[in-house]
Amino acid sequence: MGLSSSESSLALKRTVMIAIFSAVAVVLGILEAQIPLSAMGLMPGAKLGFANIMILTCIYFLRGRDAFALVILKTLLTAFILGTFSSLLFSLFGSLLSFLVMFLLMKGGRMQLSLIGVSIGGSIAHNIGQLAAASIVMGTTSIMYYLPILLVTGIVTGIAVGYAVRYLVSSLSQISLFEEFLR
Repeated sequence: MGLSSSESSLALKRTVMIAIFSAVAVVLGILEAQIPLSAMGLMPGAKLGFANIMILTCIYFLRGRDAFALVILKTLLTAFILGTFSSLLFSLFGSLLSFLVMFLLMKGGRMQLSLIGVSIGGSIAHNIGQLAAASIVMGTTSIMYYLPILLVTGIVTGIAVGYAVRYLVSSLSQISLFEEFLR
């Protein structure tokens, strides 16, 4: 049994939105990689989390599986362009845990948590996921001494990303393409 015309149109719109969100997330990831946070005295490998702007925006407008596809696309494409296998592993662990936390917070606590709160949760989860990956790769849990620094960093970057998402969601909600995805 085939899809109706309206279902087919909606599926095409979702696909296009995921592709656009993926492209923007990859560009944001590349731009972010050009900012030398470790040269500023911050922890090696620390990032601002700009790509999470697109992930959280996707979670807001689309289904969980759409946002999951975006996470996988963004992670793989960014790793192929910028990284190595270990950076792919760290990014994948962080991105998947961040997605899971943000998705659950959006679905379960949408009325209690703002986009900024959800973003902070995702940012902290991303840092924990990356530390878990580093712990596995290095075969030690001593890397966890970075956790307090990363929690503070996660809160700060989560706030910044959350504000950006709040502005983006407000702006995109004014565009007719996004109206039918508002809940």
